[in-house]
Amino acid sequence: MSRQTVLQEAIRQLRQAVPEITGVMVASSDGLSLATDLPEAEAARVAAMAATALGLGKRIAQTTALGGLEEVVVRGRDGYLVVYSAGDKGVLAVAAPVGANLGLIHLEARQMAQRIAEALG
Repeated sequence: MSRQTVLQEAIRQLRQAVPEITGVMVASSDGLSLATDLPEAEAARVAAMAATALGLGKRIAQTTALGGLEEVVVRGRDGYLVVYSAGDKGVLAVAAPVGANLGLIHLEARQMAQRIAEALG
């Protein structure tokens, strides 16, 4: 199975596990979109921002002695964007509306981020 197929399947499974999710993106740690179900016009921008948020989050966690970064949560008036580290090479970004079950999203997305990290090597 190709890497692209594995990543698209990961997105499908995550959306199936948490139907309230409104978008999922897998990007490289340097900000390139690898797989997404977001509109194509948004993909490059979201990939770059997710990688940047993850990098900044790692630096903040390190500087403030919080330990290894788990995720970065951006909460806006209308929803969330949660960015997870997927190993050294990947980023998983998940969008959800206000009122979404963040506990369930974290549970499923953390597992998926591990699977994505394995797929990216």
